[in-house]
Amino acid sequence: MAMIEIRRMRKAFGSHVVLEDVDLDIERGETHIILGRSGTGKSVLLKIICGLIEPDGGRLVVDGDVKGEVDKKQWRAAMAKVQMLFQGAALFDSMTIEQNVAFHAIEHGEIKRSQASAYAREFLEMVDLADAGGKMPAELSGGMKKRAALARALAARPRIMLYDEPTTGLDPLTCQVINNLIRQTQERLHVTSIVVTHDLRSAQEVGDRCSFLHEGRILETTRPRDLARSEHEIIRTFLEDAVVFT
Repeated sequence: MAMIEIRRMRKAFGSHVVLEDVDLDIERGETHIILGRSGTGKSVLLKIICGLIEPDGGRLVVDGDVKGEVDKKQWRAAMAKVQMLFQGAALFDSMTIEQNVAFHAIEHGEIKRSQASAYAREFLEMVDLADAGGKMPAELSGGMKKRAALARALAARPRIMLYDEPTTGLDPLTCQVINNLIRQTQERLHVTSIVVTHDLRSAQEVGDRCSFLHEGRILETTRPRDLARSEHEIIRTFLEDAVVFT
């Protein structure tokens, strides 16, 4: 059984249809890329999976639990397995980095507030930010904020990680650092990951499989390196227009 199953997923905002009959399986332990141009519904799909947006129809299964067919307590337990790295990092500006990282554990009564520094250290070391725990988000660069946000997500010990445009707005060197962390997270922690991006280099470097989303529908699912052989004109045009494809 796949870790995440999506069937005939639909979502519209008013008269604007964003997703239309999306079918998608995310296998356990894989890093699955959702690729496509901006504005094609990629981020909306992620937010439906993690519960931030309600779909208009369709079936969502997370680790065997079916949305709408299990009670609220069981579905909350299913959603507790999911963490998301937002495009803008979404750190709490009024908290230090270590307080951000320890937030989930504190809120769920796993540790005391006074233990935040010690608890956060393990996860900050994972993203090479061991010396940044006492800093405020405003003191960090964009790439460092992304890494801190990843540490916060990992501190919740998820089984599923969702990444929304993790390399957008970052310089090439920092993009490579983020890509390496996504791959290391999969290998070290055995999480199932979905990465939404329009960055072909990132897709190739971190993805096991890739689904191309266009106008609310999945056109094709394949390995990232096989996209170049796609028979879909839309996909071929996307690749031709891309700045980098190696």
